[in-house]
Amino acid sequence: MPSDKSQRSTLGGEIFVINVGLEKFAVELSEQNVPVIQVDWKPPAGGDTELAALLSKMGL
Repeated sequence: MPSDKSQRSTLGGEIFVINVGLEKFAVELSEQNVPVIQVDWKPPAGGDTELAALLSKMGL
């Protein structure tokens, strides 16, 4: 596995990550000393597409 330094130089600079979704990804990146912000996001209306459409019509 490449070192942190070689991974960053390959991409041309330092890596900063905003992770939306599974917290496990943020944990893995953090363990590799990659600066990461975890966003606790969930689909609108709990993923219920009909309810989400209704809320969207209401401007919510």
